[in-house]
Amino acid sequence: MERIVRLHINKLPEGFYLATSEQVQGLVAQGHTVSDTLAIARDVARKLLEARAGREELEMLESIDDSLDYPLVVEI
Repeated sequence: MERIVRLHINKLPEGFYLATSEQVQGLVAQGHTVSDTLAIARDVARKLLEARAGREELEMLESIDDSLDYPLVVEI
């Protein structure tokens, strides 16, 4: 089952990117690029959600409909 987890990403003064989420408590991911940070955040979110005993948190996350807009990050 796929769900949407909203992330907030900041560029740190040191040049790294930091992702957090208000929807998944404890989700913190840091990477050298936005793409790295997204990959790490996806893994952390999956592990945090799997570790939670109840499914209430999953039910609070938005499900994916037949279509969605997604900002694709491309490094050039």
